[in-house]
Amino acid sequence: MAATNDPFQFQEFEEAANMLEIHRDATTISIEDDGPEPQKQRNAAGFSPDADNDDPHDADDTAELLSGQKKNAPFWTFEYYQKFFDIETHHVKERIFGSMMPWPGKNFIHVYLRRNPDLYGPFWICITFVFAIAISGNISNFLVHSGRPNYRYTPEFRKVTIAATAIFSYAWLLPLALWGLLLWRNNKVMNLVSYSFMEIVCVYGYSLSIYVPAVVLWILPFEWLRWCSVVVALCLSGSVLVMTFWPAVRDDHPKVIIAIMSGIVLLNILLAIGCKTYFFSTPEESHPDDSSPANEAIKAPS
Repeated sequence: MAATNDPFQFQEFEEAANMLEIHRDATTISIEDDGPEPQKQRNAAGFSPDADNDDPHDADDTAELLSGQKKNAPFWTFEYYQKFFDIETHHVKERIFGSMMPWPGKNFIHVYLRRNPDLYGPFWICITFVFAIAISGNISNFLVHSGRPNYRYTPEFRKVTIAATAIFSYAWLLPLALWGLLLWRNNKVMNLVSYSFMEIVCVYGYSLSIYVPAVVLWILPFEWLRWCSVVVALCLSGSVLVMTFWPAVRDDHPKVIIAIMSGIVLLNILLAIGCKTYFFSTPEESHPDDSSPANEAIKAPS
């Protein structure tokens, strides 16, 4: 078969061949040449495509990822606590509902935290609790004394400071003491369930969420309603704490178990009753004023 000319077949042109014959010392670059010579020629021409993309921080991060190691930030830096505020909204809602509706046999840490504690929920729950109890206490005080003729309402801003001190001490300092106690008992007794400090703080913070709606009900001047809400909130909040920390102490000495669990429950009761009695005092019975003109006339000597 006679050879046919393919119009798409590559053909060398005579002009290119003549130019190469004239300029034998010229440098040629092939598009298929991946050797070091083209790269040297590009660098000599001042063209460096990766010069603008060189970042020492990216290089360090890449090296850490390739080595499988990532440096942990110290606990006194913001980078350390940043990961505890990186949480989805639906996870916060799930943990709030889980703390308000505890189920027997369900550990709050194992079911809801799953080794991923957060500080976003506990922080805002404490802030909401502080302002809710301070505002509700002022409104309740106004409703109780509003019928008196000489009563003049003055907002008590000091209640915000007192509420913040009590609530944040309970939600942050008490977990620190409990964490140290459990850590000490874990060193004394083997095979005890251990929790991290952030997990304990997270449990205590979410356990206070039930008190927010209870405090709103305390505005109504009905003592039976207030005490019923106190009992309900105590039972729900205490159940979360007891079911969570029971696995951490059940294999310890019986006296230690009673001491730790009793302390957890009693401090929870002390917080609830203290907030109820201090911020929402019962209406006092109206007594005749000793400085009234009638009493002064009686007290005046004859």
